[in-house]
Amino acid sequence: MKRYIILSVLLLALSLAMAEDLRLDIMWSNDVHGGIDRSQATFMNPEFPPQLGGGAAAATLIKHIRSFQSPTRQSLLLDAGDFFQGRPVGTVTNGVSVIEYMNMVGYDAMTIGNHEFDILQDELEPTLELANFPILTCNVIDTETGEIPWYAFPYTIVNRMGLRIGILGFTTTDTKQMSFPENIRNIEFLDEKESVTKYVKILREEEKVDLVIVLGHAGLPYENVETYLSRYDEKGNPRYAERRGHWGYDAQEIAREVDGIDLFIGGHIHKGWPEPWIDPVTHTMVITGYAYGSNLGMLTLTIDPETKTLTGYELPAIREGAMITLFEDQFIPDPDARDLIEGYVSIAEEGMDEVVGYAKSHLSRTNVDAQSPMGNTIVDAMKYMVNADFSFLNLGGVRAEIKSGPVSYRNIFEVMPFDNMLISFKCDGRTLRRIIETRVEGSRAGLIVSGVNVVYSRQRPNFDRVTTLLIGGEPWDPDKIYTVATTDFLMQGNAGLTMLMNTPAEDITNHNINLRDAIVKYFKDMSPVDTKIDDRWERNDNSKQAPYLTQ
Repeated sequence: MKRYIILSVLLLALSLAMAEDLRLDIMWSNDVHGGIDRSQATFMNPEFPPQLGGGAAAATLIKHIRSFQSPTRQSLLLDAGDFFQGRPVGTVTNGVSVIEYMNMVGYDAMTIGNHEFDILQDELEPTLELANFPILTCNVIDTETGEIPWYAFPYTIVNRMGLRIGILGFTTTDTKQMSFPENIRNIEFLDEKESVTKYVKILREEEKVDLVIVLGHAGLPYENVETYLSRYDEKGNPRYAERRGHWGYDAQEIAREVDGIDLFIGGHIHKGWPEPWIDPVTHTMVITGYAYGSNLGMLTLTIDPETKTLTGYELPAIREGAMITLFEDQFIPDPDARDLIEGYVSIAEEGMDEVVGYAKSHLSRTNVDAQSPMGNTIVDAMKYMVNADFSFLNLGGVRAEIKSGPVSYRNIFEVMPFDNMLISFKCDGRTLRRIIETRVEGSRAGLIVSGVNVVYSRQRPNFDRVTTLLIGGEPWDPDKIYTVATTDFLMQGNAGLTMLMNTPAEDITNHNINLRDAIVKYFKDMSPVDTKIDDRWERNDNSKQAPYLTQ
């Protein structure tokens, strides 16, 4: 009964419309990361998580929203990228399971995210070829042809209620820094702003569309008001002559600096917003959803039928606003979608529930500076596996946490869903210190580390911020050769560590060990695991530099 009450409230709110406006129901997903299967909402309550219905629950909701279609009310279903890499059902099938699901529920378009390039082009292309809807990106170029890859289009145009709607996609240029070189060989990522500007102009002036929707794999800043005011003055003019960001354009920048966009649907940062951010100058609406299939985004655009321009938007009349959490007891899974997904899950998850060890305490991934119990456990496992002096991992490398009690291979897969490999290398103390200094330079947040005790001060100059550095309990020695463990992802120069690309090949050892398997080994050997936040990493702006660091 609860499920029907929720649906009735939602659909009643959608139907309470003034007759003179057209209504376009926009449904979307972003950063699904293979999350089409059932899951538990541990982000709400780690101990007693509500059950989420995944793609099958979404299918139920999509069908109900579509049941209200009429000559003056129609819908679109869109995705903003990172669709498969993350959960076993997506990763093991190279995304085939997710595309088949998206075909079943009738997606209208999808853009390409950075994690689509976690596999080789030869593996990605057959999956994308299965899609019964257009794959979009206007700024990914095949360098051998000079064109957008054959499997994608810069935009698509759909007709709804007599309106021509242009849907344009782009992929963050961060992809170049976040992917293995072999996976993006012969691929170039063009400037987002320039590419979107070019194609919005084509859509408006040549294609004569009435509305422009951008599907961009880029997100809003977490502090969107403060960030906006730091970038633009009260009239919306840039405060600085040159852009200061060293990363790809985010959704807020595109919305402000590219005219002609009605709605921007983003992703990439896994942050959902209950209602759109509206640029005060261009009036472009920007919205993003949460990740891993936990919700379906929903808002309704209201459109003047005479001028064919937006008059506003409406949100579902439920607690989450635009973010509808897919609770299984509210949205009973669609049987056909459930059967499709469970068939793939049974293949992908064989052996996933084998217990490999135990956690004595809850291994949270909530950071205190650059430490979390889960992150510390991972780097401890890396150091243990190859008997290194020092190990490190980027802060974004931890994707889930582990509750106290039995730990299965599935739990570890959720923590480390990407197939990064364990690498070690030899370096002197000067290089080791440079690695740490690089990750506290400017506003960088640090590293997850093991085998060291680091104290640093942001009051000191860049690349001289470390005030204490002990390795194995001993003071840092600039001339000593240390064994350092990390991942192949970071050895490729990602996360700002381009210096690692200069490491001589003879100093590098590829252990052919998947990082996920190293964590499994650590739990098997060291259980019960009870990792704490300790003194391995600390920011202290009042700290004085130890004499041995002045060499």
